[in-house]
Amino acid sequence: MGTDPARDTARGTVRRGRGTVVVSSLASDAHTWNLVYLQLLIEECGYEVVNLGPCVPDELLVAECAALRPEMVVISSVNGHGHQDGLRAIRALRAHGPLVRTPVVIGGKLGTEGPEGAGRVRELTDAGFDAVFEDGQDPITAFRGFLSTVARAELTAPGPLRIGA
Repeated sequence: MGTDPARDTARGTVRRGRGTVVVSSLASDAHTWNLVYLQLLIEECGYEVVNLGPCVPDELLVAECAALRPEMVVISSVNGHGHQDGLRAIRALRAHGPLVRTPVVIGGKLGTEGPEGAGRVRELTDAGFDAVFEDGQDPITAFRGFLSTVARAELTAPGPLRIGA
């Protein structure tokens, strides 16, 4: 007898899927374990995940998101180039009409210069990211909070969701 991923066997209840989330790295980031961890975390919260993997060119990210129309896009970086690559990626995503309202977040090691992240975070949110989760500030707890905010927002008003801007 197979298992039904939509059924919580511990409680005997059926969970309703919340939609699809795209998880991706950036073009210069070849790390994979962070993406696997994020995939498992997001799946645990009830979403289906399409993991695009490492070294994803902006064009591929936009094409996949345009085809999938996800509930959210999660971008992870651990090589320290997340800020510059993230700016380019979010501009490409936001330039594609149907993706203008899709929640897009970025997290990880976004720069190489140390704890000077406040300006970096502001620049990323100003460019179009809905939230930025920088290393060193308990990003997992903050990201879980964001996921629950997105779930609540799906039930209320349409439109862009800005957290921590």
